Amino acid sequence: VQLVESGGGLVQAGGSLRLSCAASGIVFRLYDLAWYRQGPGKQRELVAGITEDGLTNYLGSVKGRFTISRDNAKNTVYLQMNSLKFEDTAVYYCNAKIDRFAVDYWGEGTLVTVSS
Repeated sequence: VQLVESGGGLVQAGGSLRLSCAASGIVFRLYDLAWYRQGPGKQRELVAGITEDGLTNYLGSVKGRFTISRDNAKNTVYLQMNSLKFEDTAVYYCNAKIDRFAVDYWGEGTLVTVSS
């Protein structure tokens, strides 16, 4: 199983980035997917999630700025990030899980740095 994130980088405050996470080795459409992040000196937190059925949820501070989506045909989950703020600086991780089977996979992360 592999989850490979891409799309991170350096961006100015107010800018946009789109993160991608390509999965292999799993039946992608069956998984709930999520993006987490861990900023400097902070705990990992859930940024956005999308269920097998396409239901989404967001961290309060990113609502209206970030959008999670999935393409089951491409085995890829995306995180569109707009109006980025300095405090969005973090390593962003992709997660795929099926709770009822206690299956949980993580990517290695992609760094997003927002300059103020």
